[in-house]
Amino acid sequence: MIGEMTPEDVLSVLEIEMQCFSNPWSYEMIKNGLESSLDTWLVLWEEGTTAGYCVFRTIADECELLRIAILPRFRGRGLSKKLMDQMVFYSRQKEVKSIFLEVRESNDRARNLYKSYGFVEEGIRKHYYLNPSENAVLMVCHHI
Repeated sequence: MIGEMTPEDVLSVLEIEMQCFSNPWSYEMIKNGLESSLDTWLVLWEEGTTAGYCVFRTIADECELLRIAILPRFRGRGLSKKLMDQMVFYSRQKEVKSIFLEVRESNDRARNLYKSYGFVEEGIRKHYYLNPSENAVLMVCHHI
C-alpha cells in the first residue's frame, strides 16, 4: 500500500535513508522537507512495515524526483515501480510536462528502471555524489 507520508513516518524514512544511501538525509531534513508545499512524500508499506518511500518536487510544469528507496530486504519485488507509478500519477494530476532526476553513474538497476518509464540520459554532473565520489547521470522524461 502507498500513501502520503505523515510526521509519524519520519523515523521509518530515516531508517530507509540510513540503509540505502551512503550520504543519508538527516531527521531534520526529512521532517522539514515534509512541510514543504512543493514536495510530495510517498511511503510504501509491505508486510506491516515501511518498506520504501519517494519524494519529488513540483515547480510549475516540471517535477524532480529527489529520492526513491526500497529497503534491501524488499528489493526485487517491483515495489520501486509502484512508487514510480504513483509519482507519475501525481505528476499528471498537477499537469507536469517533464520529470528529471540525477542517478549515480554506477546504478544500472535504477537507470534501467527510469529508462523503462521513458527517461533518457541528457548529461553528466561531474563528482555530484560523495561517499564515494561519483558522477551523476541527468535523466529526463518529457512524455509522462
